[in-house]
Amino acid sequence: MTPPHPFQPLSPAEIREAARVARAAFPGQSPNFRVITLQELPKHLMIQWLEASEQRELSLAQPPRAARVQVILRDESGPGQLHELLIDLDTLAVVRKEHLPGKHPYIDTEYMQAVESACRADSRVQQEISKLQLPTGATVVIEPWAYATDGEIDVSERTSMCWFYMRLLESPDANYYAYPLDLCAEVSERLVVTKVYYLPSSEHDRTSDEGRPYDHRKVHPTAASEYHPDLRPPPRSTTKQYQVHQPEGPSFATDGNFLTWEKWEMHIGFNYREGLTLHNLRYDGRSLFYRLSLSEMFVPYGDPRRPYPRKGAFDLGNDGAGINANNLQLGCDCLGVIKYFDAWHTTSTGEPLKLPNVVCCHEQDDGILWKHTNFRTQNAVVTRSRILVLQTIITVSNYEYIFAFHFGQDASIHYEVRATGILSTAPINMGEQVPYGTVVAPGVLAPYHQHMFCLRLDPAVDGHNNSLQVEESRPLPVDDENVHNPYFMGYEAVKHTIEKEGGLDLDVSKNRVFKIINENKINPITGTPVGFKLIPHYSQMLLAHPDSFHARRSEFGKHAVWVTRYQDDELFPSGRYTMQSLGGDGIESAIKRRQADLEGSSSVRDEDIVVWHTFGSTHNPRIEDWPVMPSEKMTVGLKPVNFFSGNPGIDVQTSTQDRNKSVLVDGDVGPHSCCAPES
Repeated sequence: MTPPHPFQPLSPAEIREAARVARAAFPGQSPNFRVITLQELPKHLMIQWLEASEQRELSLAQPPRAARVQVILRDESGPGQLHELLIDLDTLAVVRKEHLPGKHPYIDTEYMQAVESACRADSRVQQEISKLQLPTGATVVIEPWAYATDGEIDVSERTSMCWFYMRLLESPDANYYAYPLDLCAEVSERLVVTKVYYLPSSEHDRTSDEGRPYDHRKVHPTAASEYHPDLRPPPRSTTKQYQVHQPEGPSFATDGNFLTWEKWEMHIGFNYREGLTLHNLRYDGRSLFYRLSLSEMFVPYGDPRRPYPRKGAFDLGNDGAGINANNLQLGCDCLGVIKYFDAWHTTSTGEPLKLPNVVCCHEQDDGILWKHTNFRTQNAVVTRSRILVLQTIITVSNYEYIFAFHFGQDASIHYEVRATGILSTAPINMGEQVPYGTVVAPGVLAPYHQHMFCLRLDPAVDGHNNSLQVEESRPLPVDDENVHNPYFMGYEAVKHTIEKEGGLDLDVSKNRVFKIINENKINPITGTPVGFKLIPHYSQMLLAHPDSFHARRSEFGKHAVWVTRYQDDELFPSGRYTMQSLGGDGIESAIKRRQADLEGSSSVRDEDIVVWHTFGSTHNPRIEDWPVMPSEKMTVGLKPVNFFSGNPGIDVQTSTQDRNKSVLVDGDVGPHSCCAPES
């Protein structure tokens, strides 16, 4: 058999072998498998292998394959203990075995179902539900969440928050977020309900041990809060069919997880936490990026009343973009001629678990790439833009996130996030309002919150030694006799290169631009280093106070751009273990530790660097976000800057009616084609 490429995720057979080796490391015990995933090679070894592979060296040895395994060991006397192993898949030996006391793995469906069952079976919970005097036929829905650290519990043992809702329709697809209940409970890792109390229902209200019956005035018409078509009036009928037809098939090709399209080539990876990862991205044979991924996502809620500060979700670190990835469907999630990629995870017993159709690959028309009309001859030349889309969608409780990389024929990359789904709601008294939420239905509060994303960019712009350059556009001085600016309108671009690791902010007033450059490769025409520039998504940074646990746990939310020196295994800006973390494991803390290490180095000029971009949305809900939220789109761009000798899309075929076959609306008369003839 041909050995797998080093970037290829683990196969089902490799997952089984890793599980077998891990079991043997815990004789007489029954490990609960949480993670079995590829341990990526140290970068310096991977670069050596890639360079040798590119030169087609006959003596090229296949690099070793390794699996990173996380298991939980449980006993009756205490909380589960997390252990992590590194397993050499060639020798089937345990290379490293580490006990991680006080650390917790990501949320899994089985555990949360057990939490829900334990909560529902608790006698105190049942008594309090009966006191609510809910409408006839109502079904109580319990939704467990991870406990976001607030300093009030021992975080060495997992605690789950249980939020209560009500469903009034028999359909399991009914929107229970339309009926949040005042009740709340906390469940220990031993599946014991430790607290039951009532939530605040007004601005000056606080948690209480005494509840009150449910206010039946909150019951409202189905059409106002249901989204599923089976539970709503008939949809509009004015939208005609729209179908994508590519008679010659797609322009991309795949070989396993290796993808080529136009002048692009890359390897597609996928893991339980980050979901989609991209490796060794090249354009027209030139190296651009070693690795791209969404590295973390934090959703802190802004309602200050206890217990709502415990709603602060790390949707990658706590939940996992990979294990929550949707099974994408033709004609729905992805439109056109589609290639799907599957992934593999593990069951709790160490068996491989298939995650089908977690990534879709397809092409889209993206409008005009470039055009010019010679005003003297009226001859127009127009080239339409085709983009390649790699998309994955995750569902984390109430929210959906659509993550997509867009690759352009002009060597550009855009990363698009779309947030949709249903607002996480809280109860509020009829007729009342609070300054940190929006009332979206009778007695239904949609709290303000933020979505903070961190995109990790591991550049290799014409090589692995890169620098981060900051460029600002500034007006020329008007009172300097050494500067020629007689009409007071000149401006210049001022550049400086970052020397040390740290966080940086955006400044639209100066058109501040961040460029990843290779100072060792000079463009022969411009005389400047080749590079790629970051086109950021301008966002408000984290609003929580720096002393809050939200801020301590999500250090990346302090600045829009971070630059660090590359470190193997430094993949996550809030640390590897975010579940009930206390802080101090994030990107800022790592930088400070390296700066304090006299033997270390935090230099990032002409080094192997990583650039991290924090962006997101401050989401103060509106009624138009209810009952299901229209997609809110956020886009980050990466574009070549003085990397080529001209427009890299100049050779894209011009658009013609002969190829595109556009059709006039019946009865309309127009020109056959406004495009230049096909060459």
